[in-house]
Amino acid sequence: MGLDAGGRANAVPIRVVYMSTPAFGVPALTLLANDPRFEVAAVVTQPDKPAGRGLKRTPPPVKRAAERLGLPVLQPASLRTPEALREIARRRPDVIAVAAYGLWIPGEIFNLPPKRSLNLHPSLLPRYRGAAPVVGALLAGETEVGLSVLFVEDEMDAGDILAQMRVPVMPGDTTATLMDRLAYIGAPFFVETLAGWVNGTIVPVPQDHSQASWIDRLRKADGLLDWTLPAEELARRCRAFSPWPGTFTFYRGQRLLIHSAWPLNANVPIPGIKGHPEPGTVLALPQGIGVVTGSGMLMLERVQLAGRRPLDVRRFICGQPGFVGSRLGIEQT
Repeated sequence: MGLDAGGRANAVPIRVVYMSTPAFGVPALTLLANDPRFEVAAVVTQPDKPAGRGLKRTPPPVKRAAERLGLPVLQPASLRTPEALREIARRRPDVIAVAAYGLWIPGEIFNLPPKRSLNLHPSLLPRYRGAAPVVGALLAGETEVGLSVLFVEDEMDAGDILAQMRVPVMPGDTTATLMDRLAYIGAPFFVETLAGWVNGTIVPVPQDHSQASWIDRLRKADGLLDWTLPAEELARRCRAFSPWPGTFTFYRGQRLLIHSAWPLNANVPIPGIKGHPEPGTVLALPQGIGVVTGSGMLMLERVQLAGRRPLDVRRFICGQPGFVGSRLGIEQT
């Protein structure tokens, strides 16, 4: 099975059951399907779900990719059933590869293959375990994120680590741009780690659980901006919560989405402004249109009133002459 001592492909490929759901898992699946060292015995993904205005049942990105590649697809609503275990067991995997599958994997399944189950996680574990690791890293102002390949265990993201890779955070990166980059960087990294583990060239290392941090699943309400917070923190939220749940405030009783913004340091003088305007007050500055925060100004770039299209803030104020001077916030009516 796998590779011989010289790194050449053996006659019998590594049988993999691949478990993933979102676009993050597509590049690794594509590489596995086209690598002669592997045979993708099945792709396990979440069931089709209603999406869009018509709530049409839509397949997840990994299912669409698997069908393009001609791979068999399994979509159990839960892995906690005898039927799910039986379907996966009959594929006789040497190893299970997991990349953002999104449903709980019971021990009867992750311990099924002789080479266990490996998970590609988009953080430098043990930091940022949980459902939104890249969000957590951006909220904390990290200058780098990363990828970890680890064993799947009963405790989420707590298994021994087989390999890690560091990836710098670029100026203006959002969760969307980082996840896309991590998916493509992570694909060959994950495939080579799988091959190395199956062929005995990797020694797993236990995590330091005392250094672990946890990021819960996001809620829509998390995107509401609190203007008493510093501008730097609010700008990080705008980046971390893009594309979901997004960041928003209220203007004249309407929800106003803040698609992009940047912080202006509190020490930068603001000419022509007397006193100390309340947090949430919109001002026109030489640098652009900004909102007073608990420390510094949040300079708006692209905004969107609910039900309208996104606009550059300069175009937005042309249609909203009362915007400059108003005070944004949930109490606004």
